[in-house]
Amino acid sequence: MAKTNLITRAGYQQLQAELNHLWRVERRETTEKVTWAASLGDRSENADYKYNKQKLRQIDRRIRFLRKRLEVLKIVDYAPAQEGKVFFGATVTIENDDGDQRTFTIVGPDEIYDSHTVISIDAPMARAALGKQIDDDFEVNTPTGRHRWYINSIVYEKTKATR
Repeated sequence: MAKTNLITRAGYQQLQAELNHLWRVERRETTEKVTWAASLGDRSENADYKYNKQKLRQIDRRIRFLRKRLEVLKIVDYAPAQEGKVFFGATVTIENDDGDQRTFTIVGPDEIYDSHTVISIDAPMARAALGKQIDDDFEVNTPTGRHRWYINSIVYEKTKATR
């Protein structure tokens, strides 16, 4: 399944900040370490050289990925028309018949790695909840079976596009 190319403004800014940090700080420092280690002589037995050369390759790989990914991402800002229904960017509180509650924010797949309070728009739970309103129910197939959930609240962080 292909990744959805949607992202919140905060998520986009976080990826942009990571790219800037990698390019301006991490890569510069690692390049200086590689240069220093190379100046010591025999590179074949120089652990500092080998380690930092490998780290530099990892940094460059991540920089290439971020540059390509940032080009195709589409920032989704809050729109008043979203109020009252579950759409991208919504923070949703749901409850099942047993009274178990869960709260999550629906975000793009590039934003799910730093938090346990978010789920990807591509996740089955998010897909099933899309378009629902407060007090609506929906069902989700999981490895343990089919489960029914009820929407208790829908909240949006109100962001505006900046130019």
